[in-house]
Amino acid sequence: MAFVITSPCSFEKSAECVEVCPVDAIHSGNEMYYIDPDICIDCAACEPVCPVQAIYAEEDVPEKEKEYMNKGSGRPFSNVANGTKQLKF
Repeated sequence: MAFVITSPCSFEKSAECVEVCPVDAIHSGNEMYYIDPDICIDCAACEPVCPVQAIYAEEDVPEKEKEYMNKGSGRPFSNVANGTKQLKF
């Protein structure tokens, strides 16, 4: 399991999540932050500090936010740095 940052983060980028992540799994994209699932240790430190409630455990992502997950593997997008969602395979 990893955590996923969803649409409420778009253009918000408050960075509280970045500050509390003990393994630097959260990275900045053009419009929002994203969590690298290969680095995330599932500590959940990011979830309660998000001011817009955009962070969910993979299995708890609301249906309307599922586009922020790779449909093939259930893993979060690995990169939104260029402003487009790119799937990690």
